[in-house]
Amino acid sequence: MKVSGFTFVKNGISLGYPILESLKSLEPLCDEIVINVCFDQEDCKDDDGTYEYLRDNLSQEKYVFIKNHWVHDKAYGTHLYSSQTNKALEKCTGDICQYIQGDEALHEKEYGEIERGYKELTERSDIDALLFHYYHFYGNVDAIKYTRHMYKREIRAFKNGLGIKSWLDAQGFRSADDQKLFAKQIDAHIYHYGWARKESIMKKKIDVMASHYEGGSKGEGEQFQYRRIWGVREFKGTHPAIVKDWVDKNRNEIDMMSLPRDYHLGDLRHMIGDTIEDLTGYRIGEYKNFRLRK
Repeated sequence: MKVSGFTFVKNGISLGYPILESLKSLEPLCDEIVINVCFDQEDCKDDDGTYEYLRDNLSQEKYVFIKNHWVHDKAYGTHLYSSQTNKALEKCTGDICQYIQGDEALHEKEYGEIERGYKELTERSDIDALLFHYYHFYGNVDAIKYTRHMYKREIRAFKNGLGIKSWLDAQGFRSADDQKLFAKQIDAHIYHYGWARKESIMKKKIDVMASHYEGGSKGEGEQFQYRRIWGVREFKGTHPAIVKDWVDKNRNEIDMMSLPRDYHLGDLRHMIGDTIEDLTGYRIGEYKNFRLRK
């Protein structure tokens, strides 16, 4: 069994991504890791240093580097992210493909569970993919955002050679004919640090992401500020060892749990649904970009 990891990244350094740590968290699981580094220019020569940084700090034997032009066309909309993801996926040669984004990491304590999932994936013809739970860090690395409008699980590993492709904004995956994949839930997590960076960096990220969609760079000129919105909870677990230095260096001094609550009437339905989920384990109206198999 050969496992291919893959990802795409653009301006990983200037936007504060733990991209190096993210990729290193894949190393023990993968035989090869494909990295699609995206550039603004068609000749793919100049970026913010992300390409050289990764090339200088990652083993050349396991990693496959490709370059692609990041097309600034709002008509792409959410497909911009899936398009770049698929360019990395096309280069994967393994039996299983393990996806990770530049602000995500895997925990070493769950490698065994993930490897058991790979084995089952190769042995069973009735499943195409594996589902991972999520920790969405918010504000700082001591708090997570857990509520109905945040996806709590997604496909991150699947069989190669079935025509599977990245779907829309690259959150999940679908079949070649846009059908949901049959997936099994495993007891492993994706540690998502996309909203755990300093406010100045988050402001830049939000403006950049908004510019990729119809409507332009929303929020330009406004100062981003974290708030204790509904769903923010204390994180009581441990972080992957590989991200420890990044966490220490990028730690926000904001104590999210001590901020004044900023709840609104519109949060009421989430409060009700989240309370039911806490009591029963069942999420009402969960968005499922997959078909669950036991």
